[in-house]
Amino acid sequence: MNDLELAVGLLRDTPTHENRTGEQLRSWAQTALEYGDELAEGPDVETIHVIEREGGVRKGEVLLAEHQRGTVIVYTDALRRTEEVARSRGWSVTRESLRRAAVAHEVAHHRLDVRELNRRLGHTAARLGPFRLRGHVAGADEIAAHRFAHRRSGLAVSPLLLTAALAGRD
Repeated sequence: MNDLELAVGLLRDTPTHENRTGEQLRSWAQTALEYGDELAEGPDVETIHVIEREGGVRKGEVLLAEHQRGTVIVYTDALRRTEEVARSRGWSVTRESLRRAAVAHEVAHHRLDVRELNRRLGHTAARLGPFRLRGHVAGADEIAAHRFAHRRSGLAVSPLLLTAALAGRD
């Protein structure tokens, strides 16, 4: 499976998209992937403080990292779990490359301009005569952040594929 197919699957599994056509989901997924690529081409302008701790694995959830007040918290138990899942599938990943990808993913969320992404996606939530209200495409920012993380981390396996594996959808 390639990133486009995985991104379409992520959108399809998002509750607000049950009635969207495959063509619409594919278009949104492609736009989000391209936006992630563009973000990854930009320079590193921020200094990120990273701390590590346990606490990212809960029933039904694996949280690799999160951004809180200028600091990225990387959850070491989630890194171990992800590494185990990857290795069980024969994928060559290291905990350090997973860590870089997790940090990059959080950086992407703070770099991306949601208004610009929504403009590119072109989803209309409501229309009244000539007036149009742009809608948010749930999951598109995650796709862009996953792509950014893949480009920036050098991870051998797509973060979208790892996410699908962790969710049992690969």
